[in-house]
Amino acid sequence: MITIVVGTNRINSVSRQVADYYQSIIQEKGITAEIVDLVDLPHDFTGTALYENNGNNAIFNTMRDKVQSAKKLIFIVPEYNGSFPGILKTFIDGLKYPQGVRDKKAALVGISSGVQGGVFAMSHLTDIFNYLGMHVFALKPKLAGIERNFSNGKVINQLYNELINTQIDKFIEF
Repeated sequence: MITIVVGTNRINSVSRQVADYYQSIIQEKGITAEIVDLVDLPHDFTGTALYENNGNNAIFNTMRDKVQSAKKLIFIVPEYNGSFPGILKTFIDGLKYPQGVRDKKAALVGISSGVQGGVFAMSHLTDIFNYLGMHVFALKPKLAGIERNFSNGKVINQLYNELINTQIDKFIEF
């Protein structure tokens, strides 16, 4: 089982569409994949699920448990203001520490409207995951200009598709 985390809580996000695309490719390869979408986070989770309230929000706990029980995680990481969305960092802060994601395997996929493909976002997130003891897979596709390269639920850029399939195949073996 691979769990795909949508790294934003934006409604109808391109990140979710890319997560769905990843899920379909993974399932075509005979592997089960589920999606955890941060759009499903309770609006009040920062006050009802973190710190002294850890464990008190059933909806957050369900999402957290899906991430923490996964052996392998794929994070769809949109670039927001030169990094990744703050909601993703807040969600990570709500995971159990230190055992929440320690020794899990993670793959990152950067997406952006601009030309960098989320390179800084993935760099920042990699630093956090390394600190938490995750094993971050080295191949990190950078899907720049995502709006031009994604249509009708599919990546239409041949190079991007090659990178995605290579990443998934190697991540399954990782």
